[in-house]
Amino acid sequence: TGLGFGGFNTQPQQQTSGGLFSQLTQAPAQSNQLINTASALSAPTLLGDERDAILAKWNQLQAFWGTGKGYFNNSIPPVEFTQENPFCRFKAVGYSLIQGSKDEDGLVVLAFNKKEVDVRGQQQQLVESLHKVLGGHQTLCVNVEGVKALPDNQTEVIVYVVERSPNGTSKRIPATTLYSYMEQVNVKNQLLQLGVVLTVTRTELSPAQLKQLLQNAPAGVDPIIWEQAKVDNPEPEKLIPVPMVGFKELIRRLKIQDQMTKQHQTRVDIISDDISELQKNQATTVAKIAQYKRKLMDLSHRVLQVLIKQEIQRKSGYAIQVDEEHLRVQLDTIQSELNAPTQFKGRLNELMSQIRMQNHFGAVRSEERYSVDTDLLREIKQHLKQQQEGLSHLISVIKDDLDDIKLIEHGLHDGVHIRGGMLS
Repeated sequence: TGLGFGGFNTQPQQQTSGGLFSQLTQAPAQSNQLINTASALSAPTLLGDERDAILAKWNQLQAFWGTGKGYFNNSIPPVEFTQENPFCRFKAVGYSLIQGSKDEDGLVVLAFNKKEVDVRGQQQQLVESLHKVLGGHQTLCVNVEGVKALPDNQTEVIVYVVERSPNGTSKRIPATTLYSYMEQVNVKNQLLQLGVVLTVTRTELSPAQLKQLLQNAPAGVDPIIWEQAKVDNPEPEKLIPVPMVGFKELIRRLKIQDQMTKQHQTRVDIISDDISELQKNQATTVAKIAQYKRKLMDLSHRVLQVLIKQEIQRKSGYAIQVDEEHLRVQLDTIQSELNAPTQFKGRLNELMSQIRMQNHFGAVRSEERYSVDTDLLREIKQHLKQQQEGLSHLISVIKDDLDDIKLIEHGLHDGVHIRGGMLS
């Protein structure tokens, strides 16, 4: 199917190993390289005297450091020592997250040599420029998946391209196809003018690729160390061991780690602000709930008073019923309990007398002062206030009920006299 321009019509180029013949021709070259390296480190024959031993130590130092040239024979070119050589000491193994994106997602990472603020400020212009680089076809649409800051004032931009067909359907261009097009010389030069310094695909490894990667130790890494790194992997399902060769790679990973730490801290600060705002909203809501509860209680009392008056009017002229008589007895009992010396009123009087005595002793003996904790005193006052309010409310209810009972008795008495007069 046509995808808008020629670059997307081609199949993604894959690197091949050249078959069995290529592997057989590479094997002698690797063997010669290993023999030359061993000769440079152990038995150079460049000078033919005791200075060759000093040269061997110098070559060993260069091999350990991972840089320089090792001379060992006049007729053979020197050995190039790189950090990938098996004798380099500055190596370690770290872990990287296994990407979960598929090739069908079409995600391609572009590393810009610009700050994140500049890239975000010019994101729309960047999308338009990438669209022109891809041919400017109306059926193609460039989308930005994410923007993230990188060390050294660089920025990572994840993009994908959507192609719309004439029948109205749309699909993403595969990541490998998009990457192959961007790696063409003319397109890559245009991307360089936009500030793109690196282009990579963000796709997950297939199980076969992952297995091959784990089975074969990278160049220059001891297989024993590589096997131990696989054993020490904290999350084999999510992380994969990667070699760190040289100080530059270590510094790069350190900068990336520091960048990620800053991003995590920023996210934690945002979450903390959200939590503080939610706590404020919760406190406001709790205060409103308490206010509504008080209002509900006041309305309940008002409704109860209305019901009492309505019941009085409804029962006016009727004799006292049995349940009303029981209620009067209960109210009298409560009134007597409240007025009893050993109950609430007596305890309150005793507590008040103790407080007065303490105040009196404190005034007389100023050298022996005792203080009550402010919070405890506040709680005592609050408790006493609530008790007093409860008693006052209960007394008022009892008085109202007694008045109602007297009114009912008076009405009954008058009704009896009237009926007696009528009968007489």
